[in-house]
Amino acid sequence: MLQPDVAFPQDPIADNHRLQPLEAFSGSLGAKVYQTLRQAILSLSYRPGEILRKPEICTELGVSRSPVSDAVARLAGEGLVDVVPQAGTYVARFSMAEIREGAFLREAIELQAIEMVAESISDEQLVTLRRNITVQAALLADSDFPGFYQLDGEMHELIRSFTGFRKLSTVAETAWVHVERARRLVLPVDGRVNATLDEHRAILAALEARDPVAARAAMRAHLRKLVTYLEPLERSHPELFNP
Repeated sequence: MLQPDVAFPQDPIADNHRLQPLEAFSGSLGAKVYQTLRQAILSLSYRPGEILRKPEICTELGVSRSPVSDAVARLAGEGLVDVVPQAGTYVARFSMAEIREGAFLREAIELQAIEMVAESISDEQLVTLRRNITVQAALLADSDFPGFYQLDGEMHELIRSFTGFRKLSTVAETAWVHVERARRLVLPVDGRVNATLDEHRAILAALEARDPVAARAAMRAHLRKLVTYLEPLERSHPELFNP
């Protein structure tokens, strides 16, 4: 299997455009600061093990220290940052144990969800999924990988929403947070994104056939393939993982 070349900003202090502007998010000031920091961590704009310098963050966002400290505390609760007394705040390194656990929980949720949806999906819902995958293909053709993975997430969100269970996506995304960050490392793997699109099309085909068994199998194959790409990263990039 090909090993991905992980690229990060060479000088994290000099790169002062890694945080999206607060106007891109909704909610209170504290919520916006949390969201932009979280997005930067999930997108690997802040690399695992990197120190978070609160004064620089305050300057870049134009906010006081209080909302930044509150956001960091919230991120620490999610396991995305490590606060080390007398040393500083660091972006959490990856943990294969957490990745495997998150993948296990997400699979349990999504396999049940898609089996249920396959039995009841409407024509209108199928049209929505087809449009999503059509746009995925267009983004992939333009090599817009961030856009592709955003649509990927929206596709899974749509399927979960079709169950009618309102809390399902919150639980699934909480379980998936560590996998979501790590999966950005496989973007450079040759052929992986094209394979992902093919897997999405297989899921759609099973739903179009309203075949719960085929839909469950297609979703299981899709979710498990990702972990097979992530596991070698612990060996090829040990500096990104907890020992």
